[in-house]
Amino acid sequence: MAGDGDEARRHLEVGHKSLLQSDALYQVYIHILCFYMLICFGLQSLLLGLWYILETSVYPREPESMKELREFTAKHPWNIMASSADEGQFLNMILKLINAKNTMEIGVYTGYSLLATTLALPHDGKILAMDVNRKNYELGLPIIEKSGVAHKIDFREGPALPVLDQMIEEEKNPGSFDFIFVDAEGKCNGELVLDQQRCYLLLSHCICPDKDNYLNYRQRLIDLVKVGGVIGYDNTLWNGSVVAPPDAPLRLL
Repeated sequence: MAGDGDEARRHLEVGHKSLLQSDALYQVYIHILCFYMLICFGLQSLLLGLWYILETSVYPREPESMKELREFTAKHPWNIMASSADEGQFLNMILKLINAKNTMEIGVYTGYSLLATTLALPHDGKILAMDVNRKNYELGLPIIEKSGVAHKIDFREGPALPVLDQMIEEEKNPGSFDFIFVDAEGKCNGELVLDQQRCYLLLSHCICPDKDNYLNYRQRLIDLVKVGGVIGYDNTLWNGSVVAPPDAPLRLL
């Protein structure tokens, strides 16, 4: 009987992750599956698949502190600016895969993606977080502090470009960041840049505000990220406007 129980458990494990022997690889598989569903079955099937993934994979894996912050932010008038639960776990996965320790975030809002980052960093990891609105950051700060990760955060209020310019001038900063996440003001022309030294990973969060400064950020961040590091740009697909005709009206939801 014990042998039958072991065999059943093995079948259950295979049914759950097949040959993907880690949660990280399993999450990559889920994202690829979503893309496949969109191509083969259209938007309706994709939305149904996303709902299923959220309910069976994303929300059950979401740390309690992130769930609390997500639900708190949902009550805010500008909750549309918040990162989603699956994006938070995607960021967390990337940070762990590359063993990130020194990171940066431009655009914080109430801190959901910031919390996802700090939870993935080691105890002595650091994140430089910049946002033009400290009040929004302080709304989520009690939850971040309760999570025991606030000591990793160096928050600076104000525009990021002057800070980046100053950092580039200091000898210790260029090539020192493992991961940089940009989800701030500025218009982005969606692109994917891959070379032998750096990867610019473009995340797609379909609803976004103005993104005029993304190219300005990129010109500076390319000097600050280390060789082998990752820069993630949110909102790059911009509701599909990146493939729209140049004279098409801009849609902001």
